[in-house]
Amino acid sequence: MSDTLRESVTHTLYMEAEYLDEKRWDEWLGLFSDDCEYWLPSWDTELEYTSDPANELSLMYYDSRIGLEDRVFRIKTGTSSASSPLPRTCHQVSNIRPTLNDDGTCDVKTSWVVHYFKFNESHQFFGHYEYLLTPTSTQADSAWKIQKKKIIVQNDLIPAVLDIYHI
Repeated sequence: MSDTLRESVTHTLYMEAEYLDEKRWDEWLGLFSDDCEYWLPSWDTELEYTSDPANELSLMYYDSRIGLEDRVFRIKTGTSSASSPLPRTCHQVSNIRPTLNDDGTCDVKTSWVVHYFKFNESHQFFGHYEYLLTPTSTQADSAWKIQKKKIIVQNDLIPAVLDIYHI
């Protein structure tokens, strides 16, 4: 793996975290391809999570960017009571492991923690991300678009309604 690959992938993932923490929703959406998949599977057993979002329970699943755009619209317009007030968040992404595929796409595995503060209480979510990134034709902000993102939440208890900014 080249340093250039690691740097470009890391830059993209750090931008995603920054955009979420700073509530820069449109820029966050811009990191995703139009036909992206955004999936938060639920746990099926103590050690296995669900594997088929079409036929098994998921905590969150969008099969295109349209679902993410709708979620962001509800956050921005205040029509989501679960998102009012919005929490303060701090996303930490680490242990970034990119693997370049023969077709130019990149599989990436990471670890993550999100600290959030709302209603005078602090909590955290933690887990693993799995990405499929596709190269972009421009280097304006990022050399990559997020084609797929799978979010594995390791928490046993979830003390809040999960939303895109929690994970």
